[in-house]
Amino acid sequence: MLKARLLRFYLLAVLAVLLVGGILDQGLVPAFAGFIRLQVTPARLVSDFIAIEGVGSTFFNVAAVGLLGVGFLGLVGLDLSGAALAALFTMMGFAFFGKTVFNCVPIIIGVSISALIVRKKPRDYSLIAMFGTAMGPLITFIAFELGLPKEYALPGSFLIGILVGIAMPPIAIAMLRLHQGYNLYNVGLTAGFLGLFTASISHSAGADILLRTTWGTDYYLSTVIIVPLLSLLALAAAFGTRGRALRSTILGVFNDQKAILALTGRLPSDFADRISTRGALLNSGLMGLLYWCMMLVIGAPFNGPVLGGLFTIMGFSFFGKHPKNTIPVVIGILLAILLFDKNMLAPAPLLAILFGTALAPLAGEFGPVIGIVAGFLHMVLVERTGVWHGGMDLYNNGFAAGLTATLIVSIIDWYKSQSNR
Repeated sequence: MLKARLLRFYLLAVLAVLLVGGILDQGLVPAFAGFIRLQVTPARLVSDFIAIEGVGSTFFNVAAVGLLGVGFLGLVGLDLSGAALAALFTMMGFAFFGKTVFNCVPIIIGVSISALIVRKKPRDYSLIAMFGTAMGPLITFIAFELGLPKEYALPGSFLIGILVGIAMPPIAIAMLRLHQGYNLYNVGLTAGFLGLFTASISHSAGADILLRTTWGTDYYLSTVIIVPLLSLLALAAAFGTRGRALRSTILGVFNDQKAILALTGRLPSDFADRISTRGALLNSGLMGLLYWCMMLVIGAPFNGPVLGGLFTIMGFSFFGKHPKNTIPVVIGILLAILLFDKNMLAPAPLLAILFGTALAPLAGEFGPVIGIVAGFLHMVLVERTGVWHGGMDLYNNGFAAGLTATLIVSIIDWYKSQSNR
């Protein structure tokens, strides 16, 4: 009960901050009007919603997508957990640059139908449904970019989204076997795999899909402070007391954080279940502040994609990521950026720094050297994978991380088997 209360309090506080922030930034009516326009906006990578419709409208979109996820969890009867928080924060994070209520709903319906087809409950595939909204850009592409008549485009996009959702669970389960849980963004690999086929079909039909790059660089105080504010909320929830001595609470939470650092993070690693909810909240707050400070130091713009990366890191800090297993991966990515003389603040390298932390379990399981190698290879690969699926998979780094993890784990497993012989 304590876990559910703490997570519920924190999540409601996050949604409230986003809604109030949106109203204060643009005003209720303009922010809501922009939110409505975002529902019909092309959403392929990289579509910075803040640059397109402003901060207030984007905050509304993020909160609405978060409420959609919360409503879906309530509908299927799934309690809040570390895994659910990871899914919700990922949904909200990508609502800064690609996800909308409109393009999320068909995927969720499709995955739920898939569960019923194999005589399971929708709750059994609920996390796949929520993460599976990575394919949302396909729905908006069909509905608003192909130039089809509206009477065909809207129902056609909805139907395609449902079919993609139906196909997602069996592929996601198969992809998990490939990398053996060492890519935290497993559905990113799944969506990339599906995106290859959808982009190829589109190409064969004569409609090539080119990547988009809407990348804002304007400064907004509200986008700079949102992540540290939510991180402080996580810390407040972690150390909040009710009839307990403050000193014992602080010591207990830090001991739980220490226990989290000892975990590899390999899927599934729900820190709230395995260690404690307070420890997971502390880890999320610290990770949010750590990577926010890094973005501040290197001079990154706090635009939609960067905020999406920070939100995703905070979400997966309940479900696999912590400082010890993410820092080696980031070092590897930075080494590749420096070696190949890339612009660190360009979209691909900057997002790789944030989302490449999906490979954290490799560093957690096999040590920092393997983590550095994984980060280096990820940076080399991720700039190419987006072209393969035409930006239809919002989790492009998850796609590249899945391929990288599969390569490394295959080599390690082969070496171990030969050594045992």
